[in-house]
Amino acid sequence: MIFAGIRDLTTMTIPNWLTLGLALAFFITAPLVGVPLSEIALHASAGLALLLVGMAAFAMGWIGGGDAKFVAAASLWVGWGQALPYLLVASIFGGVLTLLILFYRNMPLPGFLFRVNWIARLHDRKEGVPYGLALAAAGLIIFPDTDVFRMVISLG
Repeated sequence: MIFAGIRDLTTMTIPNWLTLGLALAFFITAPLVGVPLSEIALHASAGLALLLVGMAAFAMGWIGGGDAKFVAAASLWVGWGQALPYLLVASIFGGVLTLLILFYRNMPLPGFLFRVNWIARLHDRKEGVPYGLALAAAGLIIFPDTDVFRMVISLG
């Protein structure tokens, strides 16, 4: 989650391999820690539902394609039980992030910082907002409250 957030901040992309890895990690970890197959199916349905919602939001130009896939992979881990809190926290973080970036884009940027590609891109008003950062931060906040996370911790 941390790597995805930083990657989105610095490149405005979340690689497919990273999202796929997050999804595969769920399907490997869940059975190993004793999550029943029926519960895994419910988590998968949450991931699929959020993928469809994310694709619709992408089609409307509200979020990037990487964000749509990333929220679906994160939703596998939170399942239906924590999906609403996850999305609420991600929305709050995303709103704050957007306001901060809008403020940043209205400030003059010292010339030497324009040579740092990701800083210059983040300052460009034509660019989007690296919403993956908000999605990742929300995941880090919500994951400890999920049943899967608790089951992993109980093994240690």
